[in-house]
Amino acid sequence: MMSAATRGNGKHVPVGLELYSVRDQLKEELMGTVRAVAKMGYEDVEFYSPYFAWTVDYAKEVRKLLDDLGIRCLSTHNDSKALAAENLARAIELNQAIGSKFIVMASAGRVQGLDGWKAVAERLNQAREKLTPLGMCTGYHNHQAEFKLLDGQRPIEVLAANTSRDVALQLDVGTCLEVGADPVAWINKNPGRIRSMHCKDWSPEKGYKVLFGEGVAPWKKIFEAAEKTGGIEYYLIEQEGSEYQPLETVKRCLAAFKKLQGA
Repeated sequence: MMSAATRGNGKHVPVGLELYSVRDQLKEELMGTVRAVAKMGYEDVEFYSPYFAWTVDYAKEVRKLLDDLGIRCLSTHNDSKALAAENLARAIELNQAIGSKFIVMASAGRVQGLDGWKAVAERLNQAREKLTPLGMCTGYHNHQAEFKLLDGQRPIEVLAANTSRDVALQLDVGTCLEVGADPVAWINKNPGRIRSMHCKDWSPEKGYKVLFGEGVAPWKKIFEAAEKTGGIEYYLIEQEGSEYQPLETVKRCLAAFKKLQGA
């Protein structure tokens, strides 16, 4: 059986882990946690905002570990300050040190009205201009608010319409579903821009505590749209908790992901 990650043009799409899923373990012992995740079979990892406090030397140590383990960091998950003009050079230096290509804004902070969202879009465009010559990219990661109507429009639509097509739209599936939006329709509406995705499930009964594949997300349709239309380059499993311990949770999620793909 052909897996979801190799359907279409036959290109392999790696699956990684958003390390917020194991945040307590990561805070206690980063290197050991990354080793454990790699041993499970994850192919890449996404570090989230605390990485911004690292020294460049420490980032290089992390990169050596990733290289030794045969995994990669393809993107980082950032709050808005990382893409501010005064901080972008530092974000670039750290991301280059760990091998990350995408510096993704995962929180825009307090935004007022649609004009505020247009200002966020402009910040992303300005970052893109700095990153493109370096072979790097920026992007935006949605939460619930971006899919809720605001003055007749959804902020995510404002961001998509007012940013360069080179600015990736990193889709958080769970938050999209929670507010009643259709992730498949969104992917198909934005061809080539869904370059990565947080594979987080959701259910009315358990919310985000449901394991991957046990919620309401139509994963096969999502994968098909991502690979046929969305321009997906890599998947990231994200889990906000479950009845299991965090490392056991993400191990179960990866097994479910591979089973769904027929791998």
